[in-house]
Amino acid sequence: MSKEYKLYDKKDASSIVPVSTLKKRNDEKSWEYGYNEEYDIVVISKDGTIGDVYVVNSVRIALPSAPKEVEDRGDRWYPQEYPKELERVKTIFDWNRKPKEFHSRWVDYVEREFDRREYGFWFMNNKKPTYITGTHYMYLQWTKIDVGLPDFRESNRIFFIYFEACKADNRCFGMIYLKNRRSGFSFMSAAEIVNQATMSKDARFGILSKTGDDAKKLFTDKVVNISNNYPFFFKPIQDGMDRPKTELAYRVPASKITKRSMTKIEEEDIDGLNTTIDWKNTADNSYDGEKVRLLIHDESGKWVQPNNILNNWRVTKTCLRLGSRIIGKCMMGSTSNALDKGGGNFKKLYEDSDPAQRNDNGQTKSGLYRLFIPMEWNFEGYIDVHGMPVFHKPKSPIRGVDGSMIKNGVVDYWENEVASLKSDADALNEFYRQFPRTESHAFRDESKASIFNLTKIYQQIDYNGSLMQDRVLTRGYFHWKDGKKDSEVVWTPDNKGRFIVSWLPPIGMRNNVVKRGDSFYPGNEHVGSFGCDPYDISGVVGGGGSNGALHGLTKFHMDDGPSNRFFLEYIARPQTAEIFFEDVLMACFYYGMPVLAENNKPRLLYH
Repeated sequence: MSKEYKLYDKKDASSIVPVSTLKKRNDEKSWEYGYNEEYDIVVISKDGTIGDVYVVNSVRIALPSAPKEVEDRGDRWYPQEYPKELERVKTIFDWNRKPKEFHSRWVDYVEREFDRREYGFWFMNNKKPTYITGTHYMYLQWTKIDVGLPDFRESNRIFFIYFEACKADNRCFGMIYLKNRRSGFSFMSAAEIVNQATMSKDARFGILSKTGDDAKKLFTDKVVNISNNYPFFFKPIQDGMDRPKTELAYRVPASKITKRSMTKIEEEDIDGLNTTIDWKNTADNSYDGEKVRLLIHDESGKWVQPNNILNNWRVTKTCLRLGSRIIGKCMMGSTSNALDKGGGNFKKLYEDSDPAQRNDNGQTKSGLYRLFIPMEWNFEGYIDVHGMPVFHKPKSPIRGVDGSMIKNGVVDYWENEVASLKSDADALNEFYRQFPRTESHAFRDESKASIFNLTKIYQQIDYNGSLMQDRVLTRGYFHWKDGKKDSEVVWTPDNKGRFIVSWLPPIGMRNNVVKRGDSFYPGNEHVGSFGCDPYDISGVVGGGGSNGALHGLTKFHMDDGPSNRFFLEYIARPQTAEIFFEDVLMACFYYGMPVLAENNKPRLLYH
């Protein structure tokens, strides 16, 4: 598989953990579910062992080790047919009325389903042992969606593995998923909330969407249906209507049937779950002050004024914590609206959720972990029977998961569509937005909101981004050596820095300034110069304000360095104007070049 299509990197645990330690702890089954700080891995295994480690968005996720015997259902996923005798058992009390022989015949089956729900499931898929989480197993085996039981897809497997890591990691508030159209997020999130709620005690589960009607539709059409179609041994007794409109209340739980408890279970012996799932109208303060075990945030990239997903997340985040301890998780997912219709706020939240960028508490800025799955992993008509996408035209047709024959590749299809829309910039831009292969595609603005050709602009943005990835550009900051001003400026690369540079002068040209009296003069004026668009006031009414900007450009020269080329960009608004002024001064000092500044903002010049 070409590297550009990979969702994750797979490593053997022995490449991270010493072999002797790995063997000892696997034999003892002593790996604990959760974040392991010693080896910087998130263990999602619940049987005490670890095997492969999946690296997804820089999160290292340790799966359980594969068992010696793996179930083979024809070298692919097939749901197991629900025995008709058990279909007639609707509640735990119907089970009570069955004779002991009936209990003996089916108790092993029921026990096995509970184990798969808790520990996950291994099966052979395309001649490889394949692991799915317990929630993914419940989704595939017991969740009825609009087309019946869902198909197995590798993209969904990674989705559930990643969210399992979010649940296990005590530093994480959950997941923010930048999705494609028709990717199945609504059904997967509904399956997650029902699975958790039906085995949680004294817990609250919530749903939000871009409008209250959308949240209600997710609740009534998906959550309630999934719950009602669970087999009796997973389904708690509901309080109230079979098809509630506002709240699904579980008062009496499904009891885990075992050999020791396979005889009658008396009603008075069963404690109530006292667990509810509900939805709320869309508002910045929805669920304010409430303690929530899991919050489903659907269509978060489509919140429009006066509602703001950033403001709501600041509120609902507090519902998932108790002091410094995270007690609940959020599963947030959406396509992105136009930037001025909620997409801009969602983009900021997504960008603040990079697991590679953490504060001193080990958390991302938002507390969430982000995930994006390109369209080629989930596009209808190009998924084979093993749940894998067919990227390029195969030598011979491949049978698809829907039974049809796949004769072309999804990437080929996408590129052909792009080629046919080259002459229509608006249609091409919308195609990128609808079927994104990159995060940049997904966050494109609507072309009707701009008088410019957005396709060309985004091509340039993508190109600039590739320069950063290829180390042509470096982000960082300048600072005075040892904190002594007017001494020597030092450059430090940092992903959070405000400067982007493509060229640093040789050591002999750095800090090339000439002091005459009390003033400093540039020693590299013949090499290049800066242009600056400053601001004077630290804060403005209502927050925000325009950014300060600084750009560096070389002239034609004979010294060591590029000629006639931009080498530095700074576009930022630090907390105070003085920090901005000092940034400009340090850049000029480091490069030994003069600056031409807009002089109607004189504070920079005074500085």
